[in-house]
Amino acid sequence: MELKSVLVVDPVDGEYTANVKISGTKIESVDRAHGNPRAIMMPGFVDTHSHGAAGVNSMKMDHAGLEKWEEFLYPHGVTFLLPSTVSALKKDMLRVANQVSSYMEEKARTSIRGVHYEGPYINVKKKGAQNPETIRPATLKELREVLTDDVILVTMAPEIDGFFEALVEMKMQDVVVSIGHTDATFAQVNKAFEAGCDRMTHFPNGMNTLHHREVGCVGAGLILPFKLEMIVDGFHTSPEFVKLVYVIRGADNIILVTDSIDATGLEDGIYDLGGLKVTVNEGKATLDDGTIAGSTLVFDQAVRNFRKWTGCSLVELARVSSYNALTNLGIRNRGRIKEGYIADLVVMNSELNVVETILAGKTVYKL
Repeated sequence: MELKSVLVVDPVDGEYTANVKISGTKIESVDRAHGNPRAIMMPGFVDTHSHGAAGVNSMKMDHAGLEKWEEFLYPHGVTFLLPSTVSALKKDMLRVANQVSSYMEEKARTSIRGVHYEGPYINVKKKGAQNPETIRPATLKELREVLTDDVILVTMAPEIDGFFEALVEMKMQDVVVSIGHTDATFAQVNKAFEAGCDRMTHFPNGMNTLHHREVGCVGAGLILPFKLEMIVDGFHTSPEFVKLVYVIRGADNIILVTDSIDATGLEDGIYDLGGLKVTVNEGKATLDDGTIAGSTLVFDQAVRNFRKWTGCSLVELARVSSYNALTNLGIRNRGRIKEGYIADLVVMNSELNVVETILAGKTVYKL
């Protein structure tokens, strides 16, 4: 396969017109060319925080549901997805992890690349739309049971009992820990950072706010070199806040995520999130008390929003939509448009609407 005269947007080498040749699952060559490009090519989008879409709920899905979810995301440019749990009982966490592992074993080519446990080792004071009945401290005994080979990201609060022991255990297993659903002080967050935790979950949601006498979690995210997940849907974060974080921290430290739920792509109505009733009205998902409960955001819309709200360059857009997430997870063979890399690619028009998605060298969506 060869894609001629595209504007290559590589997060490291920049943007230039080129002909991109794919052989098997990898990029064989990227040859610079002259003339006006016909389309924009970026590394395929990476969503490391999503609870479902198209009627599929991560906590209830089967093989067919996971396949439906994956295929729903192709027209939105997603080539790497971590199905994410909510706080749950051990048996339910393992069911999700085992379902994902089985799916990955059976599918030779898939965007499903592992599991993100969002909880249950969080602070109940900042539970958001998490079920408080399942929130609990972390223990090494439980962690060793639930950390299967395909769990690669876990959201935890640094102030809970067992956090630092858990952090050591997960670093030994190459599991990335992200700070979230937390009421920690700046000092507690800083201690976690110094211990090797350098990521925050859906910043600044699910954490205490900035105060001039205790800058807390939000202050820590703005001061310390964390990688910050952000849900840029206009509900979780306003355009002005997104611009603020972009100006202060820069595109190199932002990771776009959707935090989408099963209502994504469907009509407004009543849905379920970890046993809690969620109402979706005009695209906004909330609990009965008004708490935001995930999103109905699709990834390509997040990309367009970020570009519009920040005025970022296309190269910066490639970083926040794929490269930053992958490098944070230690994945080095994806996220570039370069010889030898896995050919996970998204082709877009000038309005950043997806026209083609390529997964491991195969076109899985074409407008």
